[in-house]
Amino acid sequence: MDLQEIWHQFIEGLQKTSLLEYIAVFAGIASVWFSRKENILVYPVGLINTIIYIWLSFKGDLIGEASVNFYYTVMSIYGWVLWTKKDKEKHPVVHISFSDRKWWLYQLAFFVAFYITIFLLLTYLKKDFAPDAIPWADAFASATAFTGMWLMTKKKVESWYWWVATNIASMPLYFVKHYVFTSVYYLILLFMAVWGLFEWSSKAKKQQAF
Repeated sequence: MDLQEIWHQFIEGLQKTSLLEYIAVFAGIASVWFSRKENILVYPVGLINTIIYIWLSFKGDLIGEASVNFYYTVMSIYGWVLWTKKDKEKHPVVHISFSDRKWWLYQLAFFVAFYITIFLLLTYLKKDFAPDAIPWADAFASATAFTGMWLMTKKKVESWYWWVATNIASMPLYFVKHYVFTSVYYLILLFMAVWGLFEWSSKAKKQQAF
């Protein structure tokens, strides 16, 4: 496929983009903006995005991505509660921080476990239920997203590394499924994730200085 064909497919895909997909994309961008700012609105706005994408992912045989967005929905509720929790002095219980060696082992084990599980499940489902599924790519995008979302609820800086990986994997994955606007959305999220990484790193360093 040359550049002209890619461009033609891009324009055609934009013309076929549904209103629901547009709403989901803009809600997702707003949600990441709020997470970068450590604003609690990340969760209610994010729920609009995840619920719509559960539906869109099932339509496109992106079973892994559908499971990710269901997981996002559950974890958004959990994160919403956790981020609003305060101690006796009315200070937030969870603070932005770097992962120590133990947390790195946790997240790597978390990623590997989910990747293997999702890959095997999608390989099985591909035979009869989701012939257009791409097990290795969908499993990678899903497992990195699972890990990133979990770490974000704990306000770990490293969540942004996982988001970067998710966004890079998701761009071509959605493009080949003809969700062109969504692939552009993940490109925007990629830049925002890098931005978020720098901002959270700066805040974590300030926390360490106290």
